[in-house]
Amino acid sequence: MGCVHGKCCTRYPSSSDGDSGRHGEVRPYRNKHILTQRSLELVPVPSHNFTLQYSILTQHGYYPDTVERENQDSFCIKTQIQGNPNVHFFGVFDGHGQYGAQCSNFVKDRLVEMLSSDPTLLDDPLKAYTAAFLATNSELHNSEIDDTMSGTTAITVLVVGDTLYVANVGDSRAVIAVKDGNRILAENLSNDQTPFREDEYERVKCCGARVLSVDQVEGLKDPSIQNWGDEESQGGDPPRLWVPNGMYPGTAFTRSVGDSTAEKIGVIAVPEISVVRLTPNHLFFVVASDGIFEFLPSQTVVNMAAAYTDPRDACAAISGESYKLWLEHENRTDDITIIIVQIKGLSNAGAVGTDSRVDYRPMIMRSVKEALDVSSVSESETYGSVRSDLSDTQQSCQHSVSMNRSAAIVVPSPMHQRPLQLVGHTSNGCGLA
Repeated sequence: MGCVHGKCCTRYPSSSDGDSGRHGEVRPYRNKHILTQRSLELVPVPSHNFTLQYSILTQHGYYPDTVERENQDSFCIKTQIQGNPNVHFFGVFDGHGQYGAQCSNFVKDRLVEMLSSDPTLLDDPLKAYTAAFLATNSELHNSEIDDTMSGTTAITVLVVGDTLYVANVGDSRAVIAVKDGNRILAENLSNDQTPFREDEYERVKCCGARVLSVDQVEGLKDPSIQNWGDEESQGGDPPRLWVPNGMYPGTAFTRSVGDSTAEKIGVIAVPEISVVRLTPNHLFFVVASDGIFEFLPSQTVVNMAAAYTDPRDACAAISGESYKLWLEHENRTDDITIIIVQIKGLSNAGAVGTDSRVDYRPMIMRSVKEALDVSSVSESETYGSVRSDLSDTQQSCQHSVSMNRSAAIVVPSPMHQRPLQLVGHTSNGCGLA
């Protein structure tokens, strides 16, 4: 969900089904989707003797009034970061505004380049991750791209051995599938950064933002009512950010890269970073733009992905279902991008040949400040969340934010229901939508 000058200034009629059980069932999804020719890819993580099997799909949005509009989503997958066979990067970038495509492509290139060139990456991934986001944001501001009313969200996963570092800016999402007896549960690895969140609402209000829906800012509803329900059920007129005396920028998110105008009212590029230690019960993770999650809850996405042995089929089915639901609710669709990464062969046997620079002990929950000083605050066996605080000069109006866990034309789903014969193939470049 982007800004009013980009992709989200339309009304979303309420669905009679909402998030009803019919979308939560595991059932065969036979929608046809036109896949870009992409191989099933496999990359080993030798330090812990498992492999990652993954696929990507990006679907151009349908905008009847601007049929030539380019896909503003982009993605990047880079394996063997810094030449290390145990370090891999997966990211989805959802651009918005007039120059959203340029912004998302710039950020997906520069962010991974900065991570790849940072000598402290394996010593302190949290610090390196935050530094990369802030430096990329600064470079975008100083580039030839006009980011005054354009920018991009970013949802990224850095795999370091058996540990995931999930850095999020905006309202795209990462979710992991966890086996729990006979069930497969969805656990969110990121928390959408929108004014629906009380902490983010308070932070941007303190920075001078007006938080109003489109109907409120246009005078159709009472602007004094600062309660919009919850994001899952609210539907089509969400709270947005506006400058004190203007009807712009209208962003429905509270963090992004770029958006220099919105930055003045509290939209920041500081990522929230969660840390997850993988176990044999973790089956796969999904990294996707909000084009997927606008109408599909995380659990439904995990249910659908679990119904396919081949992640290419899962990507196609989920994208096709998302596309269909967009057209049921609106006269257009968002751009849609999804990466599914299956975790194969992870056991409790322990690490083998672990890189001495990587600490694989239980993760510490830490606080990352914009000034990039890091301090330990508590310990968590498998899941830590990182609170993103701002520098001392900004702390008066930008509060620390903690992560919360929560648990057309439709494209091919060749119905492979048996495992494929896999040939290892490593991708070392970034994919461009």
